[in-house]
Amino acid sequence: MTSKQRSYLKSLASNLEPVLQIGKASLTPEMTEAVSEAFNTRELVKISVLKNCLDDPKAVAEALAGRTRSQVVQVIGRKIILYKESKEHKKIILPQ
Repeated sequence: MTSKQRSYLKSLASNLEPVLQIGKASLTPEMTEAVSEAFNTRELVKISVLKNCLDDPKAVAEALAGRTRSQVVQVIGRKIILYKESKEHKKIILPQ
């Protein structure tokens, strides 16, 4: 992913609300499944890491991206933005 594409995805995600929250249980198989299901209907997913989660948000983002075969767009504070290109429901056209 180029910096131009990443910047474009950041701008799209800026007005999104987080669809999932990661709490003190951190990254469970159920949470990974929930993120995978979120990618069934959307290509860009925003996740909030709650304060009671003791794990580093960047480490959580990398683990989630690896498990869901997605890409980390941005980790800012306790918010994670992930992108996964959809084959059936393609809505986002990335700039070259």
